[in-house]
Amino acid sequence: MAIPSPNILVVEDDRETRTLIAKYLRNNACNVTAVSDGREMSRAMADHRVDLIILDVMLPGEDGLSLCRKVRSEAQTPIIMLTARGEDVDRIVGLEMGADDYLPKPFNPRELLARINAVLRRQEGAPTLAFEGWRIDLRLRELCNPEGARVAVTSAEFDLLRTFCERPGRVLSRDSLLDLTQGRNTGSFERSIDVLVSRIRRKIEPNPADPTIIKTVRSGGYLFTPRTEVCATPASN
Repeated sequence: MAIPSPNILVVEDDRETRTLIAKYLRNNACNVTAVSDGREMSRAMADHRVDLIILDVMLPGEDGLSLCRKVRSEAQTPIIMLTARGEDVDRIVGLEMGADDYLPKPFNPRELLARINAVLRRQEGAPTLAFEGWRIDLRLRELCNPEGARVAVTSAEFDLLRTFCERPGRVLSRDSLLDLTQGRNTGSFERSIDVLVSRIRRKIEPNPADPTIIKTVRSGGYLFTPRTEVCATPASN
């Protein structure tokens, strides 16, 4: 479910595309700020709260991939990247930089809105899941390590880790993980799951090179090995 009247920041240098996106989203109950480059983007983020960024890859000055990496180093604001280049390698690079979703041009504005809603969904109250000392607060969408410190995760990483925690001890194929986290109508691809798993492992595994929490099953997918507990009261930070 989408957050009521989310604040969306559109960063797109093509005026026609920028205007089209802003108009469509405003007509669908979104608050929209539209800018054309990285400098304007930084000013907009400093001026008010941003719930999600729609970020074009090809921008004048600093490109979208660099801006994505910069945002992700400072905040967990969800990012949907746009590009005229639809090759898998470009999508993978965007995901590795911390993007939550990727939409190649040309696209249907309805699909963009659906992806925004998907990224912003699951904001209602929910319990906390725990495994091996780690805690996942489903209401605040936060991950805390066994020492109680908050660990930064993207929206896509959070959704995938939650999916694993809710299905411990089961081999989950890449196709099923796409269905459970992103939906088959999003045009996502299996490689994106591998990228997200790699990023999660670097954050939660004692030795990411020899993972024991999320194991790879040859020709099968992935297996989340720990027992998961449901806590009645979310952990306090």
